[in-house]
Amino acid sequence: MFAVSKIFWWLAEPSNLVLALLLLGTVLLWTRWRRLGRGLIALVAMIVDIGGGTTEVAVISLGITLMPWTALLIEPLEDRFPKLEQIPADAAGIITLGGAVDQVITAARGQTSLGGGAERLTEFVVLARKYPRMKLVYTGGSGLLFQQDLKETTVARRFFTEIGLDTGQIIYEGDSRNTHENATRTRDLVKPAPGEKWILITSAIHMPRSVGVFRAAGWTIVPYPVDYSTTGNSRYRLFRSFSSGFRNFSRGAHEWIGMLAYWALGRSDRLYPGPDN
Repeated sequence: MFAVSKIFWWLAEPSNLVLALLLLGTVLLWTRWRRLGRGLIALVAMIVDIGGGTTEVAVISLGITLMPWTALLIEPLEDRFPKLEQIPADAAGIITLGGAVDQVITAARGQTSLGGGAERLTEFVVLARKYPRMKLVYTGGSGLLFQQDLKETTVARRFFTEIGLDTGQIIYEGDSRNTHENATRTRDLVKPAPGEKWILITSAIHMPRSVGVFRAAGWTIVPYPVDYSTTGNSRYRLFRSFSSGFRNFSRGAHEWIGMLAYWALGRSDRLYPGPDN
Protein backbone atom coordinates (compact mmCIF):
# COMPACT_ATOMS: atom_id res chain seq x y z
CA MET A 1 0.00 0.00 0.00
CA PHE A 2 2.87 2.34 0.85
CA ALA A 3 4.47 1.75 -2.53
CA VAL A 4 1.17 2.37 -4.31
CA SER A 5 0.66 5.63 -2.45
CA LYS A 6 4.17 6.78 -3.34
CA ILE A 7 3.59 6.03 -7.00
CA PHE A 8 0.24 7.78 -6.90
CA TRP A 9 1.65 10.94 -5.34
CA TRP A 10 4.60 10.88 -7.74
CA LEU A 11 2.18 10.84 -10.64
CA ALA A 12 -0.04 13.44 -8.96
CA GLU A 13 2.86 15.88 -9.05
CA PRO A 14 2.20 17.83 -12.29
CA SER A 15 5.85 17.94 -13.38
CA ASN A 16 6.28 14.22 -12.82
CA LEU A 17 3.07 13.48 -14.68
CA VAL A 18 4.43 15.40 -17.65
CA LEU A 19 7.64 13.37 -17.46
CA ALA A 20 5.68 10.12 -17.35
CA LEU A 21 3.71 11.13 -20.45
CA LEU A 22 6.90 12.10 -22.24
CA LEU A 23 8.58 8.80 -21.39
CA LEU A 24 5.52 6.84 -22.48
CA GLY A 25 5.25 8.79 -25.72
CA THR A 26 8.92 8.21 -26.51
CA VAL A 27 8.61 4.46 -25.94
CA LEU A 28 5.51 4.31 -28.12
CA LEU A 29 7.41 5.92 -31.00
CA TRP A 30 9.17 2.61 -31.52
CA THR A 31 5.99 0.51 -31.50
CA ARG A 32 2.94 0.18 -33.71
CA TRP A 33 1.29 2.83 -31.49
CA ARG A 34 3.72 5.50 -32.63
CA ARG A 35 0.86 7.81 -33.63
CA LEU A 36 -0.28 7.82 -30.01
CA GLY A 37 3.33 8.40 -28.99
CA ARG A 38 3.56 11.44 -31.24
CA GLY A 39 0.33 12.73 -29.78
CA LEU A 40 1.61 12.41 -26.21
CA ILE A 41 4.89 14.12 -27.09
CA ALA A 42 3.02 16.92 -28.85
CA LEU A 43 0.87 17.36 -25.77
CA VAL A 44 3.92 17.57 -23.51
CA ALA A 45 5.58 19.96 -25.95
CA MET A 46 2.59 22.27 -25.76
CA ILE A 47 2.52 22.05 -21.97
CA VAL A 48 6.19 22.95 -21.48
CA ASP A 49 6.45 25.04 -24.67
CA ILE A 50 9.50 23.29 -26.09
CA GLY A 51 8.40 22.93 -29.70
CA GLY A 52 6.60 20.42 -31.84
CA GLY A 53 5.97 16.76 -31.18
CA THR A 54 9.00 15.20 -32.86
CA THR A 55 11.49 12.50 -31.98
CA GLU A 56 14.24 15.11 -31.72
CA VAL A 57 12.21 17.11 -29.22
CA ALA A 58 11.63 14.00 -27.14
CA VAL A 59 15.30 13.06 -27.03
CA ILE A 60 16.46 16.57 -26.16
CA SER A 61 13.77 16.99 -23.53
CA LEU A 62 14.58 13.69 -21.88
CA GLY A 63 18.27 14.58 -21.85
CA ILE A 64 17.63 17.92 -20.19
CA THR A 65 15.25 16.34 -17.72
CA LEU A 66 17.19 13.30 -16.62
CA MET A 67 20.85 14.32 -16.67
CA PRO A 68 22.41 15.11 -13.24
CA TRP A 69 22.75 18.81 -13.86
CA THR A 70 23.33 19.66 -10.19
CA ALA A 71 26.57 17.70 -10.20
CA LEU A 72 27.56 18.54 -13.76
CA LEU A 73 26.79 22.24 -13.94
CA ILE A 74 26.07 23.71 -10.52
CA GLU A 75 28.47 22.07 -8.09
CA PRO A 76 31.67 23.05 -9.95
CA LEU A 77 30.53 26.67 -9.76
CA GLU A 78 29.62 26.50 -6.09
CA ASP A 79 32.91 24.77 -5.22
CA ARG A 80 35.09 27.13 -7.28
CA PHE A 81 35.75 29.39 -4.29
CA PRO A 82 36.02 27.93 -0.77
CA LYS A 83 33.91 29.17 2.08
CA LEU A 84 35.60 32.13 3.73
CA GLU A 85 36.42 31.13 7.30
CA GLN A 86 38.17 34.31 8.39
CA ILE A 87 37.68 37.89 7.28
CA PRO A 88 41.07 39.49 6.47
CA ALA A 89 42.04 42.04 9.09
CA ASP A 90 42.98 44.56 6.40
CA ALA A 91 39.68 44.32 4.47
CA ALA A 92 38.26 47.77 3.79
CA GLY A 93 34.62 46.89 3.38
CA ILE A 94 31.83 44.49 2.49
CA ILE A 95 29.75 44.46 -0.68
CA THR A 96 26.63 42.37 -1.17
CA LEU A 97 24.97 41.95 -4.54
CA GLY A 98 21.26 42.40 -5.13
CA GLY A 99 19.07 39.72 -6.60
CA ALA A 100 17.62 38.39 -3.37
CA VAL A 101 14.47 40.50 -3.16
CA ASP A 102 11.29 40.90 -5.19
CA GLN A 103 10.62 44.60 -5.48
CA VAL A 104 7.46 44.12 -7.55
CA ILE A 105 5.71 41.95 -4.96
CA THR A 106 7.01 44.17 -2.15
CA ALA A 107 5.45 47.20 -3.78
CA ALA A 108 2.21 45.39 -4.56
CA ARG A 109 1.76 43.76 -1.16
CA GLY A 110 3.33 46.32 1.13
CA GLN A 111 5.45 43.63 2.77
CA THR A 112 9.12 42.81 2.31
CA SER A 113 9.42 39.96 -0.19
CA LEU A 114 12.62 37.92 -0.27
CA GLY A 115 13.35 35.45 -3.03
CA GLY A 116 16.07 32.89 -3.59
CA GLY A 117 19.44 34.00 -2.35
CA ALA A 118 18.18 35.64 0.84
CA GLU A 119 21.50 34.66 2.44
CA ARG A 120 23.05 37.54 0.54
CA LEU A 121 21.15 39.80 2.90
CA THR A 122 21.29 37.77 6.10
CA GLU A 123 25.05 37.13 5.92
CA PHE A 124 25.59 40.80 5.14
CA VAL A 125 23.76 41.65 8.36
CA VAL A 126 25.83 39.14 10.33
CA LEU A 127 29.09 40.61 9.06
CA ALA A 128 27.89 44.19 9.48
CA ARG A 129 27.23 43.56 13.15
CA LYS A 130 30.43 41.61 13.64
CA TYR A 131 32.63 44.21 11.90
CA PRO A 132 30.92 47.54 12.59
CA ARG A 133 33.90 49.63 11.46
CA MET A 134 33.94 48.27 7.93
CA LYS A 135 32.40 50.13 5.03
CA LEU A 136 29.14 48.52 3.93
CA VAL A 137 27.73 48.55 0.41
CA TYR A 138 24.54 47.16 -1.07
CA THR A 139 24.43 47.20 -4.87
CA GLY A 140 21.33 46.40 -6.89
CA GLY A 141 18.90 48.56 -8.83
CA SER A 142 16.37 46.89 -11.09
CA GLY A 143 16.99 44.04 -13.49
CA LEU A 144 13.47 44.40 -14.89
CA LEU A 145 12.98 45.35 -18.52
CA PHE A 146 10.25 47.73 -17.40
CA GLN A 147 9.44 49.24 -13.99
CA GLN A 148 12.94 50.59 -13.55
CA ASP A 149 11.51 52.83 -10.85
CA LEU A 150 11.12 49.78 -8.58
CA LYS A 151 14.58 49.46 -7.05
CA GLU A 152 15.99 46.58 -5.05
CA THR A 153 17.74 49.09 -2.82
CA THR A 154 14.35 50.28 -1.57
CA VAL A 155 13.45 46.76 -0.45
CA ALA A 156 16.90 46.10 1.00
CA ARG A 157 16.80 49.32 3.04
CA ARG A 158 13.38 48.34 4.32
CA PHE A 159 14.57 44.84 5.24
CA PHE A 160 17.65 46.10 7.08
CA THR A 161 15.53 48.61 9.01
CA GLU A 162 12.96 45.96 9.98
CA ILE A 163 15.60 43.70 11.51
CA GLY A 164 17.27 46.55 13.38
CA LEU A 165 20.40 47.23 11.32
CA ASP A 166 21.57 50.82 11.21
CA THR A 167 20.92 51.69 7.55
CA GLY A 168 22.72 55.00 7.94
CA GLN A 169 26.07 53.24 7.74
CA ILE A 170 25.25 51.49 4.45
CA ILE A 171 26.13 52.89 1.03
CA TYR A 172 23.38 52.07 -1.49
CA GLU A 173 24.03 51.78 -5.23
CA GLY A 174 20.64 51.61 -6.91
CA ASP A 175 21.23 52.16 -10.62
CA SER A 176 22.88 48.88 -11.66
CA ARG A 177 20.90 46.44 -13.77
CA ASN A 178 23.32 43.52 -13.97
CA THR A 179 26.52 42.16 -12.45
CA HIS A 180 28.76 44.21 -14.71
CA GLU A 181 27.05 47.41 -13.60
CA ASN A 182 27.18 46.24 -9.98
CA ALA A 183 30.96 46.26 -10.30
CA THR A 184 31.47 49.43 -12.32
CA ARG A 185 28.84 51.66 -10.74
CA THR A 186 29.83 50.64 -7.23
CA ARG A 187 33.48 51.30 -8.11
CA ASP A 188 32.59 54.79 -9.32
CA LEU A 189 30.57 55.40 -6.17
CA VAL A 190 33.00 54.01 -3.58
CA LYS A 191 36.29 54.69 -5.39
CA PRO A 192 38.32 51.88 -3.78
CA ALA A 193 42.05 52.49 -3.45
CA PRO A 194 44.36 50.30 -5.59
CA GLY A 195 44.91 46.95 -3.86
CA GLU A 196 42.29 47.67 -1.23
CA LYS A 197 40.54 44.41 -0.26
CA TRP A 198 36.77 44.17 -0.35
CA ILE A 199 34.61 41.26 0.78
CA LEU A 200 32.12 40.26 -1.92
CA ILE A 201 28.93 38.44 -0.92
CA THR A 202 26.81 36.66 -3.50
CA SER A 203 25.33 33.24 -4.21
CA ALA A 204 27.97 30.52 -4.58
CA ILE A 205 26.75 29.60 -8.06
CA HIS A 206 27.12 33.23 -9.12
CA MET A 207 30.50 33.83 -7.46
CA PRO A 208 32.86 32.86 -10.33
CA ARG A 209 31.18 35.21 -12.77
CA SER A 210 30.97 37.97 -10.16
CA VAL A 211 34.63 37.71 -9.20
CA GLY A 212 35.72 37.88 -12.83
CA VAL A 213 33.60 40.96 -13.43
CA PHE A 214 34.72 42.78 -10.28
CA ARG A 215 38.38 42.00 -10.95
CA ALA A 216 38.05 43.32 -14.49
CA ALA A 217 36.53 46.50 -13.05
CA GLY A 218 39.62 47.04 -10.88
CA TRP A 219 38.52 45.58 -7.55
CA THR A 220 40.65 43.40 -5.26
CA ILE A 221 38.03 40.91 -4.18
CA VAL A 222 37.82 38.44 -1.29
CA PRO A 223 34.95 36.05 -2.21
CA TYR A 224 32.34 35.23 0.46
CA PRO A 225 30.02 32.67 -1.22
CA VAL A 226 26.58 32.02 0.28
CA ASP A 227 23.23 30.52 -0.74
CA TYR A 228 24.49 27.03 -1.60
CA SER A 229 22.15 24.61 -3.36
CA THR A 230 24.49 21.59 -3.32
CA THR A 231 26.21 19.64 -0.54
CA GLY A 232 29.62 19.57 -2.18
CA ASN A 233 29.59 15.82 -2.69
CA SER A 234 26.62 15.30 -4.99
CA ARG A 235 26.38 11.94 -6.68
CA TYR A 236 25.79 11.62 -10.38
CA ARG A 237 22.23 10.41 -10.35
CA LEU A 238 19.12 10.89 -12.37
CA PHE A 239 16.55 13.40 -11.23
CA ARG A 240 13.29 12.21 -9.78
CA SER A 241 11.38 15.25 -10.98
CA PHE A 242 10.77 16.71 -14.41
CA SER A 243 10.81 20.27 -13.07
CA SER A 244 14.02 19.87 -11.07
CA GLY A 245 15.91 18.73 -14.16
CA PHE A 246 14.85 21.74 -16.17
CA ARG A 247 15.34 24.08 -13.22
CA ASN A 248 18.87 22.93 -12.48
CA PHE A 249 19.77 22.81 -16.16
CA SER A 250 18.50 26.37 -16.54
CA ARG A 251 20.34 27.69 -13.46
CA GLY A 252 23.63 26.07 -14.33
CA ALA A 253 23.51 26.92 -18.02
CA HIS A 254 22.66 30.52 -17.18
CA GLU A 255 25.88 30.96 -15.21
CA TRP A 256 28.15 29.12 -17.63
CA ILE A 257 26.77 31.02 -20.60
CA GLY A 258 26.97 34.24 -18.58
CA MET A 259 30.66 33.66 -17.83
CA LEU A 260 31.38 32.97 -21.50
CA ALA A 261 29.48 36.06 -22.63
CA TYR A 262 31.12 38.36 -20.08
CA TRP A 263 34.57 37.06 -21.02
CA ALA A 264 33.87 37.46 -24.74
CA LEU A 265 32.69 41.01 -24.13
CA GLY A 266 35.79 41.84 -22.10
CA ARG A 267 33.80 42.30 -18.92
CA SER A 268 35.57 39.49 -17.06
CA ASP A 269 39.28 38.96 -16.49
CA ARG A 270 39.03 35.19 -17.08
CA LEU A 271 36.77 32.72 -18.85
CA TYR A 272 36.49 30.66 -15.66
CA PRO A 273 37.64 32.84 -12.75
CA GLY A 274 39.09 31.01 -9.77
CA PRO A 275 41.01 31.62 -6.54
CA ASP A 276 44.40 31.57 -8.25
CA ASN A 277 43.72 33.56 -11.39
